[in-house]
Amino acid sequence: MQVLLGISKVIDALNERVGQLVIWLVLAVTLLSAVNALMRYAFHYSSNAYLEAQWYLFSLIFLWGAGWTLKHGGHVRVDVLYARFPRQTQLWIDFLGTLFFLLPMVVLILWLSWPIVAESVHIREMSPDAGGLPRWPIKVAMIIGLVLLGLQGISELIKRGLALAGKLQLEEEKPEEVA
Repeated sequence: MQVLLGISKVIDALNERVGQLVIWLVLAVTLLSAVNALMRYAFHYSSNAYLEAQWYLFSLIFLWGAGWTLKHGGHVRVDVLYARFPRQTQLWIDFLGTLFFLLPMVVLILWLSWPIVAESVHIREMSPDAGGLPRWPIKVAMIIGLVLLGLQGISELIKRGLALAGKLQLEEEKPEEVA
């Protein structure tokens, strides 16, 4: 049990640190968007690299923030019924949902995307737009994001499994919401 909790804590800590990085990416993409708009409207200068950098940073926020969001209960779920269920039922829903939906989806997407990403890295894929950025790094980032999400799914599975077995008391989760 302690080994499983240790694995869960390491995964939680990893996604927490990545989540802190993602917070800074939000600032970076906001500043880059402002600079891009200023350059375009004030100086009539546009750059595909600026636009693609915005898209890449925005993508990183979602790709790398998915595990952190799962850890904090921030993913969208249909709470109409879930919130009315007893805690034990909620734990079962989370456990089975993670086991039969989240983790298989992560594995399937990794399996299907791996050859595409490997080819992109192999050929050092570039943007087809003039002055664009390399495409292969963002495809690698997708794999990293899926791995982080899958790892967090494993951590949540461990915690829910131990809670269902009566070996761990989980705090009542309240998703973090923006007021």
